[in-house]
Amino acid sequence: MTVLCIFGASTTWGAWDSEKGGWVNRLRLFLEKNDYDIDVYNLGVSGDNTNNILERFEVECEARLPTIIMFSVGDNDSAKGSEVYIPVDKFKENLNKLIKLSKKFTDKIIFVGTKGIDESRTNPVYWDSSVSYKLKNTEEYDKIVQEICKKDNVAYINIPRLKNEELEDGVHPNEKGHEKIFLKVKDYLIKNIK
Repeated sequence: MTVLCIFGASTTWGAWDSEKGGWVNRLRLFLEKNDYDIDVYNLGVSGDNTNNILERFEVECEARLPTIIMFSVGDNDSAKGSEVYIPVDKFKENLNKLIKLSKKFTDKIIFVGTKGIDESRTNPVYWDSSVSYKLKNTEEYDKIVQEICKKDNVAYINIPRLKNEELEDGVHPNEKGHEKIFLKVKDYLIKNIK
């Protein structure tokens, strides 16, 4: 049995996809419908950053014993001025820790790239005037993820930047955005996971 644990924040959890519950749930539904022997665990928690994921990572994995671990991180970490912001050096350190801890469970580790944002609606965000998501910051953090994946020979799935109309509030994908992310992740898994 293949066990896939997917860690992230609100986009991973499925925020703003009232059709199918987000890209992770879309992936689970597809794999079940097509008789893939893969259990998918959505471990996305709204508001999480890499510090939060590190706090719960081992407990979550010990309860599920993953054979594949996937991360979708960086957007919250890059939100300067917010309580979830993580400075670049700490973000790099956290990524390295996540990879090292993941290797206790599996060598199949995958990072999903950032999906972009619509800065005209995220500077600041409507739910907190002290929080801003800026495209250059999310892209900088995504580049760090790519560099660390390359250095550690860890898989990275590039997500093309979503169009503004595929983002519900400028940060979170709507149903169309979640579908695009799902398709990229699904295609990667089918081609690369045996």
